[in-house]
Amino acid sequence: MAPPDPRAEDRAVVEAVLGGDAAAYRFLVERYQARVYAMVCGMVRDREEARDLTQEAFVKAFNNLDRFRLESSFYTWMYRIAMNVAIDHLRKHNKRRTSEFNEDVAARDNDGVLDPGHTSMDPRKILERKRLHKKIHDALETLSPDHRQIILLREVEGMAYKEIADTLEIAEGTVMSRLFYARRKLQQALKDEAPEGLPPVTGA
Repeated sequence: MAPPDPRAEDRAVVEAVLGGDAAAYRFLVERYQARVYAMVCGMVRDREEARDLTQEAFVKAFNNLDRFRLESSFYTWMYRIAMNVAIDHLRKHNKRRTSEFNEDVAARDNDGVLDPGHTSMDPRKILERKRLHKKIHDALETLSPDHRQIILLREVEGMAYKEIADTLEIAEGTVMSRLFYARRKLQQALKDEAPEGLPPVTGA
């Protein structure tokens, strides 16, 4: 028996909500809130604000659900809304974050579940990882929201160029250009900082 198609399930839920069953929306929130929160937190670097912005994004999506194209991916649409909320927040407040790098963001699988292997390393490797994450955090702070978003989509979400282009509604060439620029800036920021034995930041 074939596993259920997530897109078909999402489409059915959206249709139910649009048909008057507002409570059905909870299914979509529970399915995607961990992933959306992880990515928003990667953008704003503050867990409390990330929670508020994630809720804001889901409310905004609910209020605009009639604009969702049923043939599209709900997560892609939801992600785009959440990232716009996060970027608007960053631009409005124009803040530089100094909070500790949220290593959980890079350690979660597609369902937002913490990878058990991430916590099973020896103390030396844990310390090394924390130091590297702090340096990556500082380097990410030098990027614009648009370029930071590209890095998160490629390196954290693991999206292909076409998926990123579809999500952000930009050309694949623009994705490649932004990613190249962002990686180059990160490489410049990390080349003298990476712990011994770790490879430098490279291109695709």
